[in-house]
Amino acid sequence: MKEVTVLGAGLAGSECAWQLAKRGIKVRLYEMKPVKMTPAHKSPYFAELVCSNSLRSDELSNAVGLLKAEMRKMGSLIMESADKNRVAAGGALAVDREGFARYITEKLTECDNIEIISEEATDFPDGELVVATGPLTSDALAEKLETLCDSAGLHFYDAVAPIVTLDSVDMDSAFFASRYDKGTADYVNCPMDESEYKAFRKELCSAKEAAVHGFDDGGVFEGCMPVEVMARRGEDTLRYGPLKPVGLKDPRTGRENYAVVQLRRDNADGTIYNMVGFQTHLTWGEQKRVFSMIPALKNAEFVRYGVMHRNTYLNSPRLLDKYYRLKAEPRISFAGQMTGVEGYVESAASGMLVGIETAARLLELPPADFPQETAIGALGLYISGGSVGDFQPMNINFGIITPLGYRVKGKRNKNAEISARSLAIIDEIMKKEVFGYENNS
Repeated sequence: MKEVTVLGAGLAGSECAWQLAKRGIKVRLYEMKPVKMTPAHKSPYFAELVCSNSLRSDELSNAVGLLKAEMRKMGSLIMESADKNRVAAGGALAVDREGFARYITEKLTECDNIEIISEEATDFPDGELVVATGPLTSDALAEKLETLCDSAGLHFYDAVAPIVTLDSVDMDSAFFASRYDKGTADYVNCPMDESEYKAFRKELCSAKEAAVHGFDDGGVFEGCMPVEVMARRGEDTLRYGPLKPVGLKDPRTGRENYAVVQLRRDNADGTIYNMVGFQTHLTWGEQKRVFSMIPALKNAEFVRYGVMHRNTYLNSPRLLDKYYRLKAEPRISFAGQMTGVEGYVESAASGMLVGIETAARLLELPPADFPQETAIGALGLYISGGSVGDFQPMNINFGIITPLGYRVKGKRNKNAEISARSLAIIDEIMKKEVFGYENNS
């Protein structure tokens, strides 16, 4: 029996292991939790969602919605769990994070073709290998990684948003609504008037930050920018970012507020909510002091404060091919956020591609070869062919997918046609022999 070692049971590693196993490949899946935990992880389960509990838009007019649709068609374990553990979030796909991770853990643990090894991997073993240890790669393995990749290893910093209990939110100062009334009213909206916002921003700009070795504002990827860093960029930066009031009419006045902090449900019971876009690395005391200036959160109970940690990712265009294989040593593939894909869904998609293509190679079958007309293929081609000199992590977007080649009136209509083309291509790819090996686990 063919065998592959997968290091890391995050989103990418879990999806990769599943795709390999159901094609009859034996998988040795290393996961150091719960024996050893990182500063950002709290749960013993696989595929833990460290930051937000949202997998973003589920609409086909959005590129991440297309990527999810492709993955669903191809039998993604991550998408299966997300759909089964969905919580209300308007037009977005948000999940009960514990139920989501527990479902994936149980599926992988029960799979006959997967051997779970609960220990820290400190070296790269011989044989076929997928490294999916994520941006929180342990120090021991990160040192091996730097040796393997010379000076191509890059670092940026990521921050996590706080979580509050719903019953501690002052609902006299807040209201339920979804932006533009999309879907059901699933978000708790905490408005501020102009004077409240300016006082809040002033304190946010001067609040004490937790000590993080080597941190500077310039070392943070835009998609993970701490709220206090955004506040320092300008008076209205937050009002055009996580505090934007656009599309949120206050039912008490019928008008939009000056600024709005949104809270999104974080569990199926709806008892705890996370502060949307409020990644932070303020000290815990300062988080309590400053965030309590938001009128609806004046008595908020914080069940988790925000934290910051160092993330590691590769200069992938220099190192990897379109299958996420190491050019210098093709037996080694990488998957997940460390490759430069940004986002939960993108990380899982990279693991899916690696699993499918690795299985095809080991079974001596033609590769799936996802083209740039598909979201999953476009992402792999960006990772392997993006700018080497100034490579930055990337969310899936229609800008990296091959254009239609003809005009379509309206952005949503154009994106919908791109999505329809992509899903038709996925249907054709799924006729390839490598997809006939499913359910062999």
